[in-house]
Amino acid sequence: MIIDKLENICNYSGLGERINKALHFLKQSNFKKMDSGRFEIDGSNIYATISRYQSKSLENSKWESHKKYIDVQFVAEGSEQIGYSNLNNMIVKEIYSEEKDVQFLEGEGDFITAEKGTFVIFFPQDVHMPGISILNSQQSFVTKVVVKVKID
Repeated sequence: MIIDKLENICNYSGLGERINKALHFLKQSNFKKMDSGRFEIDGSNIYATISRYQSKSLENSKWESHKKYIDVQFVAEGSEQIGYSNLNNMIVKEIYSEEKDVQFLEGEGDFITAEKGTFVIFFPQDVHMPGISILNSQQSFVTKVVVKVKID
């Protein structure tokens, strides 16, 4: 897992061409002017989904991981907590769906606060639980961009 601010993307050029394209898409886009939905950056190799939602309670959240895609999650507006744990520390709750590239897990993890302008990169071993209200108390409005980067 990597967490940083968008202004520091130059530090991650060694992560490969696809992640570079994903980070530059985030830096160059004005998400206030873009509708929610899916945007292709490089076909099925790199695509983004823009979502607008109210953050939720921890009790209404699930641990998830992916096998085919790296998640580059960017908070464009608002703030939320995101849970993190290593795959080896979790127990599979719902088996992996090849079609949706997701499996749901259970276990314990740590939580980070992702504020406006923060991106988090989750690799296949990085189990995550996004969209949680700060301090699990009050909901906030979040604009989140998730760029899916295909792993070859």
